[in-house]
Amino acid sequence: MRTHVVDHPLVAHKLTTLRDIHTDSPTFRALTDELVTLLAYEATRDVRVDPHDIQTPVSPTTGVKLASPKPLVVPILRAGLGMLDGMMRLLPTAEVGFLGMMRNEETLEASTYAERLPEDLSGRQCYVLDPMLATGGTLAAAIRFLTDRGADDITAICLLAAPEGCQRLEDDLSGLDVPVTIVTAAMDERLNEKGYIVPGLGDAGDRLYGLAH
Repeated sequence: MRTHVVDHPLVAHKLTTLRDIHTDSPTFRALTDELVTLLAYEATRDVRVDPHDIQTPVSPTTGVKLASPKPLVVPILRAGLGMLDGMMRLLPTAEVGFLGMMRNEETLEASTYAERLPEDLSGRQCYVLDPMLATGGTLAAAIRFLTDRGADDITAICLLAAPEGCQRLEDDLSGLDVPVTIVTAAMDERLNEKGYIVPGLGDAGDRLYGLAH
């Protein structure tokens, strides 16, 4: 597994405002959208392309276009939905699948409660959207779900990550013969006793959409 922390002043600037307890939900949503687009630029450096011949106003030339099958973007519900528009701005022709996963707050284990994905993901690059890589259980389960259906390249885009979550991913995905990359805006210090990232930004779903579940 490869972890890429995006080191850019605009990323750090937007993340600082996201962390601020005084940032309201509309501002939080707008900044998440902008931040995800910046992270997606880094996350798609290895997106698959094919040569494509075109005619410019001056001469023929060869460029590239996204390869088939198209990339699949998979937000993990519910908080991952807040990252979808920012990702699709950069990859508008990608397909979108949805994966609903819920973490048990006592056991911290993840379970799947809904999915809308192709049955066969053979040969597909998948981009998973999950704001917080905290304990790592939800993201590990999501990656296993996708690879079990044939996905052969996984990149997860997270606003924040914790060292414990990255280690959990390493452990849970050991032996998985599929490249996995984590792209995040920051690697924070640790998890607290409730499994929240410190200093973090709180519950991303609540910050995006309010307290109603």
